[in-house]
Amino acid sequence: MTAAPHPAPSLNLDSFPAGFRALVIGASGGIGQAFVQALQDHPRCGEVIALHRQSTPRLDLDDETSLADAAQALRGTGAFHLILHAAGVLHGAGFMPEKKLGDLNYAQLEATFRINTFGPALVLRHFCPLLDPGRSVLAVLSAKVGSIGDNRLGGWYSYRASKAALNMLLKTAAIEMQRSRAQAVLVSLHPGTMHTRLSEPFRGAQIGRSAADAAADLLGVLNRLTPGDSGGFFAYSGERLPW
Repeated sequence: MTAAPHPAPSLNLDSFPAGFRALVIGASGGIGQAFVQALQDHPRCGEVIALHRQSTPRLDLDDETSLADAAQALRGTGAFHLILHAAGVLHGAGFMPEKKLGDLNYAQLEATFRINTFGPALVLRHFCPLLDPGRSVLAVLSAKVGSIGDNRLGGWYSYRASKAALNMLLKTAAIEMQRSRAQAVLVSLHPGTMHTRLSEPFRGAQIGRSAADAAADLLGVLNRLTPGDSGGFFAYSGERLPW
């Protein structure tokens, strides 16, 4: 008996070339793993490389040398059509998002900015040169709470500020990249609330959706973006968000 063929995936990635190469940074987290799985399952993706603290090459956002070394190790393997930066921090050992000014402290501000802003800035530095000169996309996971124009509730000081700063870095890099890779698209993405470790203390399991659904939504958004969208800030629905 002949096995039934696998159904065609509902996720459309036809704006990327057949056999395109993808790279996921922060691939050990919930959304990072979901990106890797979605790309591995898609027939249009020829190869997906996953980087994290235990990968080979190793990449640790808290270790600048590891970012440079990982990029150098991949440089000779060929250009990438899709690079996704999926790492971030909202809470950690001994700290939660600040609710008021009285909660601010140097250690938490520094720890949050190192992972959410400084690390991704160095990702832009070292990995933008690995983008294919043709159709290519680099996306960083930001958050809607990083929108200054949309801030209505306050609180979450360091997280909001770190994502707002990330958005500025991405926008600035997009302007520079237009001069050398006119077809490249660099964007910030808001994934929404998901069932991941990051959202667990904030009722993520009750109000969020699966990381797999979020990854599919975000990949669908990226598939529709053009060079004219580079430097933008987009939600998983495709909505353009205010800075």
